[in-house]
Amino acid sequence: MSRARAAKKLAQAAAFGGGGLGLIGATLYGVLTAEAEYAKRVIGPMRYYPTPGNGLYGRYPGHPITFAMLGDSSAAGYGTESPDETPGVLLASGLADLAQRPVRLVDVAKTGAKSTGLTAQVDAALQAGPHVAVILIGVNDVKSKMPPSTSVRLLSAAVRRLRAANCEVVVGTCPDLGAVRTIMPPLRQVARSWSQRLAAAQTIAVVEAGGRTVSLGSLLGEVFRTDPTMWGRDNFHPSAIGYAAASAALLPSVAAAMGVGPESFVHPESFRGEAILPIAEAAVQAARTAGTEVAATEVAGRERGPRGRWASLRHRRRHPKADVERIDEVSTDSSDAVPVGR
Repeated sequence: MSRARAAKKLAQAAAFGGGGLGLIGATLYGVLTAEAEYAKRVIGPMRYYPTPGNGLYGRYPGHPITFAMLGDSSAAGYGTESPDETPGVLLASGLADLAQRPVRLVDVAKTGAKSTGLTAQVDAALQAGPHVAVILIGVNDVKSKMPPSTSVRLLSAAVRRLRAANCEVVVGTCPDLGAVRTIMPPLRQVARSWSQRLAAAQTIAVVEAGGRTVSLGSLLGEVFRTDPTMWGRDNFHPSAIGYAAASAALLPSVAAAMGVGPESFVHPESFRGEAILPIAEAAVQAARTAGTEVAATEVAGRERGPRGRWASLRHRRRHPKADVERIDEVSTDSSDAVPVGR
């Protein structure tokens, strides 16, 4: 079975309530969950719960954009030393800069959250009437041995609820668990394969639900695997620099979802590896390359072709190093942030 077909079948199993475990590989999944237990013992219990940076960012005129951050520790910024280092604040500050409008951050992400907790997080986010939301979730589903199809189905349901409220949604798909330093070869290769399959299935489900995805993969590829400064003290969660790298990968797609930023209206460019493809093929290609965006599109006025929904595959980060440095500068510029209660 091709990777594209396997990802499509897993997404379909999620949509129709199937188990889907066989489609991702019961042995592979079992090995990975065993390794997750080992990593959990090495890392130890969670000791730090980051403070969300809820508030208004950007000293610009105009009606604020309400931005919601949902998900697990990767969304909450576990291990950061101040709210200014969390993904929510980094993205809110960056979005305000690109939109030239203030951005109100509503951060409902929780350390340790699983996909089963998305319902409550969406409930909380919707009370603020968000215009755009980012979701980062899935790793704790692995630790709790949740069937992949269940994880994908819960994510899809969350995206559909947000879209029904006219909220744009960007999902950072399952990261490359093979990049985690506590996972040793040959299980590292197993973890990488599993992560890519789940990320592809998440992409299909999210795009079908009306959202768009950004493949986090190993975030910055080889840099994250070789640069220890990208990792936090537990060698499992990112450091402040690592969160800035992930936020830089997500920001252009968040801006494009809101119709702001330099690349919002640029068509896919083939010389940069961008294309319009059937959704399953786009999902598999995106899972292999960190920072790749997948969103629904049309061909000749039609949403679907012979092989399913059409999707655009984009590489929006033209200058990755500059983007990371820029978002880091934005997050540390106190003149641009006016968080509530601080």
